[in-house]
Amino acid sequence: MKRGDYHAMQELVPSADSLRYLTGQFLVALPGIGDPNFERAVIALCAHDAKGALGIGIGEIFGNLRFHALLEQLEIAPGAVDDVDVLIGGPVEPGRGFVLHSQDWAGQDTIDVAGRWALSGTLDVLRAIAEGKGPTRWQIALGYAGWDAGQLDGEMGRHGWLSIDTDPSLIFSVPPAERWGEALRRAGVDPRLLTAQSGHV
Repeated sequence: MKRGDYHAMQELVPSADSLRYLTGQFLVALPGIGDPNFERAVIALCAHDAKGALGIGIGEIFGNLRFHALLEQLEIAPGAVDDVDVLIGGPVEPGRGFVLHSQDWAGQDTIDVAGRWALSGTLDVLRAIAEGKGPTRWQIALGYAGWDAGQLDGEMGRHGWLSIDTDPSLIFSVPPAERWGEALRRAGVDPRLLTAQSGHV
């Protein structure tokens, strides 16, 4: 988690005329996506517009790293907060932390994501959570997934990603290991029927 250093993400905040984009939706990797970084990935898309896209992976746990250990590395007392899993947010900047959270808390650098959830990336959100003064629902991840201008748009036109327009309960109420299958089911797709050779869903 870096203090400040949020400019790259802020530049990707979608404008009011970007409703045709996928901000606030979920990207679900289909079998055969062809990138080991995204096999069975579920990504909460936090920004998508003409300048590019940024998302946080929510379906894979970050090894044995737990939240209390992360707080200790940052010299933040964990207080009475639960010691939860930390997620792999994506292959870009894996040492950088992000918190997806409910909209009942906001810090200086918090970004509202299409009125569905919020994204914060500075230490103030971690301190607030540790002190019991933070958002009521939250999920922490290290790293993010990023796409240059037009890159994600092109990928969406080929086999690999399925966009799911569903509510934030996928982040906050479904265990990480179940999010891929649950996202597909919410889209009306039976994950058992998918193969790496399928061209369309």
